[in-house]
Amino acid sequence: MDFFTPVVDDPYRYGAIAAANALSDVFAMGGTVLTAMSIVAFPSCLPTAALGDILRGGVDKVHEAGGTMMGGHSIEDDEPKFGLAVTGTVHPQRLITSQGGKTGDLLVLTKALGTGLLTTALKAEVIGEQDMEAALAGMERLNRAASEVMRAVGVSACTDVTGFGLIGHALEMARASAVELIIHADSLPAYPHAVEMAQSGLVPVGAFRNRDYYMPDVTGTERISEERIDLLCDPQTSGGLLISVAPDKVDTLLAQLEQAGENAAIIGEIGNGNAATITLI
Repeated sequence: MDFFTPVVDDPYRYGAIAAANALSDVFAMGGTVLTAMSIVAFPSCLPTAALGDILRGGVDKVHEAGGTMMGGHSIEDDEPKFGLAVTGTVHPQRLITSQGGKTGDLLVLTKALGTGLLTTALKAEVIGEQDMEAALAGMERLNRAASEVMRAVGVSACTDVTGFGLIGHALEMARASAVELIIHADSLPAYPHAVEMAQSGLVPVGAFRNRDYYMPDVTGTERISEERIDLLCDPQTSGGLLISVAPDKVDTLLAQLEQAGENAAIIGEIGNGNAATITLI
């Protein structure tokens, strides 16, 4: 289950993004979406047509994911909120979790970073939605195709990247797999204007919380620029998949992801240093 307040002004896109974000957890585990139920809070002062657009965006994404919208529940609230409770299925022997990362694996990220930075700038009216079209399209894009590719290729571990930022979800994998993750900061893909917003100081509160909580288990920060640290800690909305894959499979994985329309990038590897830690280089 996942829901949040609007990240964009367009109600249809907001509904689609919130739904894609909620559906992502099933895809991160190699699962198939079965059903979804909507979670809605909506103020009486806004037009009901906007609520209809939000719901339509959510339903369209559920259908695109191969699932069925079964209904939901709504309440009146001062601020709009929307999301989904999702049910999926996966064969127990084909379940992909964050626990299987192995020393020598390469780390592949399927979407760029920076949605938190950009939506913060949007709310501050520093940029408009036309300035973050690439990020909007990325947030709307389901992780379904990437999930199908990684299932077909066979990978060691996976997690999706959402509110805890790349740093938090990567550390989750490091802890679950009892390995050291090495992340190449300069290899991190960023949406247009995201680094610029970090340099301008338009950093969301969630990024500071992520930094405070996760950085004690991260080394090498002194060699990394502040805007790259901000990018690592930036809370993502409907982010991509972080995949741990054996070196002999990475070329096949990247080629098939590209064929599926994903612009994936290698951002690091699993080392043999201290377990449950991240090293930045």
